[in-house]
Amino acid sequence: MSEHSPLDVPEGDPFGPHNLPYGVVSTPGGTAPRVGVRYGDFVLDTAAVAAALGSPHAALLAARTLAPLMAAGRPVWQAVRAEVTGWLTDPAHRAAVEPHLHEVDRVVPHMPFEVGDYVDFYSSEHHAANVGRIFRPGEEPLTPNWKHLPIGYHGRSGTIVPSGTPVVRPAGQRRRAADDPGPVFGPSVRLDIEAEVGFVVGVPSRMGTPVPRTAFRDHVFGVCLVNDWSARDVQPWEQRPLGPHQAKSFATSIGTWITPLDALEAARVAPPERTHPLLPYLDDTGPDASADGYDLRLEVRINGETVSRPPFASMYWTAAQQLAHMTVNGASVRTGDLYASGTVSGPEPDQVGSLLELTKGEGPWLEDGDTVLIDGWAPGPNGVRIALGAVGGQVKPAGWTPPRD
Repeated sequence: MSEHSPLDVPEGDPFGPHNLPYGVVSTPGGTAPRVGVRYGDFVLDTAAVAAALGSPHAALLAARTLAPLMAAGRPVWQAVRAEVTGWLTDPAHRAAVEPHLHEVDRVVPHMPFEVGDYVDFYSSEHHAANVGRIFRPGEEPLTPNWKHLPIGYHGRSGTIVPSGTPVVRPAGQRRRAADDPGPVFGPSVRLDIEAEVGFVVGVPSRMGTPVPRTAFRDHVFGVCLVNDWSARDVQPWEQRPLGPHQAKSFATSIGTWITPLDALEAARVAPPERTHPLLPYLDDTGPDASADGYDLRLEVRINGETVSRPPFASMYWTAAQQLAHMTVNGASVRTGDLYASGTVSGPEPDQVGSLLELTKGEGPWLEDGDTVLIDGWAPGPNGVRIALGAVGGQVKPAGWTPPRD
């Protein structure tokens, strides 16, 4: 046994054997992208270990994206998770596994899956009420439908980017003042963030066949953190009557580590009390009620300074209800579809997930060169923490183009 083996993860490490999030990485030496699992400060090359130990799941783990594993279904997800846990914790596998653990800072992360469709929801009552007061002063902050269905809109999957990708300040139409008769065009001067949680679909559904709320865990592979960057001066000018478009479509960042749902069992909680009767396909208060909420704790840092700690447990609509609503009209989901929670905000001033709320719409907003990092964790078994893969990005000025390789 080596004196400082990467397999000897300290007890309680948030990336310990109770977590094991999946990503896609290239390992030192220029290997092709393949599935990796985060373990402590290291990444396990699962393809290499699966080949060495003759795993029946070797082909899934040697793929260039998570899609084949995601599509394989929950029984396979559980079998692979149990297998990887054994590789990392059973002393009998130590000699075969140790050479295939690489320092996390030495691997190159890639987009973990190809995004199919993208839907962004609006499921925090606190956020929706805050935004309603800012954008529609004098009106009821929540629209009449808000307590009856999880409101969402179709986003742009082509501009979903992995954590670390620079974000260019968008340009668009905006008003200088609310009483201006028409718009001006130029770079957004009210660039904002939205701290969200994303849900990654693994098993597809048939067109014309709704996914019931109770089947959520059979279809959703895992979660990632999301920053849905937003241009707040473009948004109010364009969003009536159809909702956001260019204010949101220029960039959405996601974390490159996908936490499997089975790692979050201890974080399951009941959602907030329902204040309005729900239609049967959304009703989570009856005989089949379950703890569909998740106690995830987010932290937003701008230029290294913590500005907010949004609590996901306060989200009014759950991911299970969102999936049920998204498909109740017969729409299908595909492997790699991503749907996001909407901005996560709690009831306290230091728990909001956007600068719009933090500053009551007055700014300051993001400046060129600012870096944003959204991190998070969830309670795990026996009091340990489950770390969620952080999502970060830096604002680049309008017109900036990345240097050529």
